[in-house]
Amino acid sequence: MSTGPGTSDATTSDATTIGIGSIHCLLPDTTVPLEELPEFGMLDADTAAFARGTGIRSVGVFDETEQAPLAARACRELYAAHPGEPDALLLVGPRAPDVLLGSDACRVQTEAGLTSAFAFTVDGLGCTGSSAAWALARDLLVADPSREQVVITHASRPTGVDRIRFPVTVVGDAAYAMTMVRGGRPVLRAHRQQTDGSFHDLFRVDYKQAPWYEWREVCQDPSRYRFGLATLSNRKLGAMVEQVLADAGVGRDRVKATLMQNVTAAAYDFYTTLLGLPIHPVCGQHLAAYGHLGAMDVVLNLDALLAGGELEQGDLVLVLNNSPVAAWAVTLWEV
Repeated sequence: MSTGPGTSDATTSDATTIGIGSIHCLLPDTTVPLEELPEFGMLDADTAAFARGTGIRSVGVFDETEQAPLAARACRELYAAHPGEPDALLLVGPRAPDVLLGSDACRVQTEAGLTSAFAFTVDGLGCTGSSAAWALARDLLVADPSREQVVITHASRPTGVDRIRFPVTVVGDAAYAMTMVRGGRPVLRAHRQQTDGSFHDLFRVDYKQAPWYEWREVCQDPSRYRFGLATLSNRKLGAMVEQVLADAGVGRDRVKATLMQNVTAAAYDFYTTLLGLPIHPVCGQHLAAYGHLGAMDVVLNLDALLAGGELEQGDLVLVLNNSPVAAWAVTLWEV
């Protein structure tokens, strides 16, 4: 199937042979109530009201200040429970790299002890990076029969010291590692992803002029985020859901659960109404307890849903993902 610029499709006759091998999510033991975050008392009235309205009640906090060690730890713990030798390691890019010029992906590789893997970063897609990574991992396995396993990892940390991202969400700490393997379940049945480069500079951090503890994320045009990007996202995700279901040859009635990333509670109601597919409550539970975990959200939600015991083999799960850089992805998994 041909696709246009900025778009890829991971549905082929081999799609049913590739799926998830294992998932390990690393969550902090320490959580901080929203209104006890250090920056909360310095917010103006509008930003404070926004933060309270996100549906986030607390965020998880790790002592570590760098992402790579957290991602490496998630990998080590996954492989301690599920031994294996990955052919490739995909680091889903963090909000800001730990180092410039050096390689965060190779640091994760060495600290995780994954000497057999070729390590690289999937970057520039924000929250949508994990969805792009599992589609890419699937394609790597389809492309070369000698490959057996790809590990994907990511760690969520705020860009600087502030966790409240007005007008988007509130950021918590976490990390995950997951593998894509031949014969894994759930099986990746269909996937679509797309980007719109015109939003590339909607958010930015002026990191060159200040030390990291003074970094502040700035939205260049909040109204463009709230209305322009929101309207485009509605149209894109609605169309992509239809495309993914058509690729898999199934109707909406076959979808047993729908998941998405955890940004604000209002988004769940909005997309439920837009798509006619209710967003599973596990998403809101994680949002309230841990905040927004970047590209990890959809992995955490999928892992919890699979562990919950409500799905049977053959059930279909739809995973939506989008980010403020104007990247969208829809994946259909078969349990």
